[in-house]
Amino acid sequence: MMSYPGESERITQRQIGALPFRKGADGSFSVLLVTSRESRRWVIPKGWPMKGRKPFEAAAREAYEEAGVIGHIGKRPLGFFIYEKRLKNRDFVLCQVKVFPLEVRKQLKRWPEQNEREQRWFTPPDAADAVAEPGLAAIIRAALKRDDLKQA
Repeated sequence: MMSYPGESERITQRQIGALPFRKGADGSFSVLLVTSRESRRWVIPKGWPMKGRKPFEAAAREAYEEAGVIGHIGKRPLGFFIYEKRLKNRDFVLCQVKVFPLEVRKQLKRWPEQNEREQRWFTPPDAADAVAEPGLAAIIRAALKRDDLKQA
């Protein structure tokens, strides 16, 4: 395992995220990903915890703001992944993202960040392949194997 100088002293910041999904008429699932604003990588809607909101409520809010979707958010996380977030000053911070399933019931025509991001529906295997973070890819794959999305 590779380590970086000072890595053990690095503080991990906590974030929350939503894994938006929908079930098709044929019973197959689709996963919605959005691009990040800076690097344009495919990611899930995620952000910082919000004062006065439970983590799953904050995750649902991020899905609305970043992807324009509303639905039923699961109260139990599917898991978490770690990634390096680039800050505006070009520094990096290590973030641990707790991921909640969001069954999309409505996709809005307008939402706060629609001009800042792209969005696309993927098959679950394609979504797992599209994301750069191995931990997030593993969550997408595992959620479908355990049928977690069906119970969200």
